[in-house]
Amino acid sequence: MTLLVFALLAYLLGSVSFAVVSSWIFKLPDPRTYGSKNPGATNVLRSGKKAAAVLTLLGDAGKGWIAVILAQTYATTWELGNEAVAVVALAVFLGHVFPVFLRFQGGKGVATAVGVLLGLNFWMGLMAIGTWMLVAWIWRISSLSALVAAALAPVYAGAILGFEGSTFAVLLMSLILIWRHQSNIVNLLAGKEGRIGEKKSPGT
Repeated sequence: MTLLVFALLAYLLGSVSFAVVSSWIFKLPDPRTYGSKNPGATNVLRSGKKAAAVLTLLGDAGKGWIAVILAQTYATTWELGNEAVAVVALAVFLGHVFPVFLRFQGGKGVATAVGVLLGLNFWMGLMAIGTWMLVAWIWRISSLSALVAAALAPVYAGAILGFEGSTFAVLLMSLILIWRHQSNIVNLLAGKEGRIGEKKSPGT
């Protein structure tokens, strides 16, 4: 029962969309109404308001990080093992992707996944960020960077954490993240995927 409560709280935290929150704070259009219609930092950046995009990125990553840190801190207190951390890591990610507050239509999960990875192991998270940055620097395509980082994240997890529950959670997150990028994969193959910094006017 305690594990279920941990998972539910993590899911609800993950369901808070900082793309929507930051857009409200900066009086921007709802990110679900323009660009890719994805409530994430990359789409918020298309509004032209970099501060809103940064807040979205930090907020979505931060909720993943804090959920894992809290689970690591209090799991022992509630006589739960490492499986609680793995469950919480997956739950907060699923909350972002399928948020109850947005009728289960959430973001693709990149920033929240990064936050989760940093919480599980700082170096593992850093490796994923480094992978994203390297691919972004070379090709300047956010979705390609996310896909490559997602594909390599389980490898990093296996090497650093070993084959435990948290590694399995990372694998599931990576598979869901890749699945959520189906349309991006189609565009990449067709050479039509947008590049980082490319601005689309809200409402288009």
